[in-house]
Amino acid sequence: MNILLSNDDGWRADGLRALASALEGIGTLTVVAPDRNRSGASNSLTLDGPLRVVESESGWYAVNGTPTDCVHLALSGLLAQPQNLVVSGINDGANLGDDVLYSGTVAAAMEGRHLGLPSIAFSLVSGGGRHFDAAGRVARELVEALLQNPLPEATLYNVNIPDRSYVQLQGFKATRLGARHKAEPIIQTSDPRGRPMYWVGAPGAGADAGVGTDFHAIEQGYVSITPLHVNLTRVDAMAGLTQWLEPLNG
Repeated sequence: MNILLSNDDGWRADGLRALASALEGIGTLTVVAPDRNRSGASNSLTLDGPLRVVESESGWYAVNGTPTDCVHLALSGLLAQPQNLVVSGINDGANLGDDVLYSGTVAAAMEGRHLGLPSIAFSLVSGGGRHFDAAGRVARELVEALLQNPLPEATLYNVNIPDRSYVQLQGFKATRLGARHKAEPIIQTSDPRGRPMYWVGAPGAGADAGVGTDFHAIEQGYVSITPLHVNLTRVDAMAGLTQWLEPLNG
């Protein structure tokens, strides 16, 4: 069993080290991760320049690209051995609701799924405790379960874990994505020469956060597991679109 690990917080991140430690012994682990924090990179590929890969003393690979770059390189020729599973994380922060549109953590798993491998993404919904050890234990349990019962075709799992000790976790919940309120306004500041600079504002609080959502499960102390797929087609709108196009087709 060959397992590819990646993330978006960078190859030195505590969450990635916790994940690798937790999965030790399940199979042969290979880490291919960004050389720095690439949070929010989403599914972007680097197409405007070459990618460089540096192998560290530990055997981990650091890439000067996005999480998607890392998984794409690993599965498309960088690694000599074929991989059987892609595991991304453990992200330092939530990937709930519409966070998945921006998340490099989820994108790494999505690229794995796109290239034909079962994939799963883990995020710690940080609350100050930073219980990466508990999150690692959850990751191992779910990876072992996944190996016994494979994912449905074209599906990946997005897992969010409350920042609690393992004994304080309430269990596991199958959830749907919730939704956030509009993000906070941008933050304007100035550089030392007085030129304007801008920071993206903080994400909004949960808007669609009721029972059944990933937000609600986390609030109740449960590990949230949301099945995702890549097909963005709104199938129920096809008939209406066809009718709308009729006048244009003469």
